Amino acid sequence: MAENANNHLPHFTNAAFDIVAIAASAGGLRALIKVLSTLPPEFTAAIAIVQHLAPKYPSLMAEILTRHTAFTVKKAKEGDCLTPGMAYIAPPNRHLLVKSNGTLSLSQSKLVNFLRPSADLLFESVAANYKDRAIGLVLTGTGSDGAMGVEAIKKMGGIVIVQDVKTAEFSGMPSAAIRTGKVDFILSLDEISRALVTLVMRESY
Repeated sequence: MAENANNHLPHFTNAAFDIVAIAASAGGLRALIKVLSTLPPEFTAAIAIVQHLAPKYPSLMAEILTRHTAFTVKKAKEGDCLTPGMAYIAPPNRHLLVKSNGTLSLSQSKLVNFLRPSADLLFESVAANYKDRAIGLVLTGTGSDGAMGVEAIKKMGGIVIVQDVKTAEFSGMPSAAIRTGKVDFILSLDEISRALVTLVMRESY
């Protein structure tokens, strides 16, 4: 890893972008399995995921996703250091944030638009710290979580991908993101992992 002299964040080897932040809600498990299972094990960016979950029940989302991917998906813990080829998912009832040193922070601060975790908060923290080396991805879901975060990512020079509403089980979140006018790519579920590889690793497969 190389150090970025401006903000001391680690830049990952052979990566044009260091982090992919993903927002998903209703229908998200199927969409996440599709995206993560088709990424290569040598994927050179870290992945942070906010999937809206029932706050009072333990989640097996990380274990389910790990069974379908070539790399590790884990429930994020306070202080985890972002690592290429690892995916970190927000635990139920905790906001997931990225800090300026490339580690993760969990918060039980107030709900954002009735949600905790909030994709907007994740995206905004990623935008503030990773700037033009961040990708935001909005998948299926109800509501509008992620739309404000999309604007933050674009403002700081990052890239935004949104699932095409025609392939989304629930169109609320993708539609809200698209309405911001700040989206770079609107892709079908089958096209997303290929685009991530092309953007992050500068190669197609």
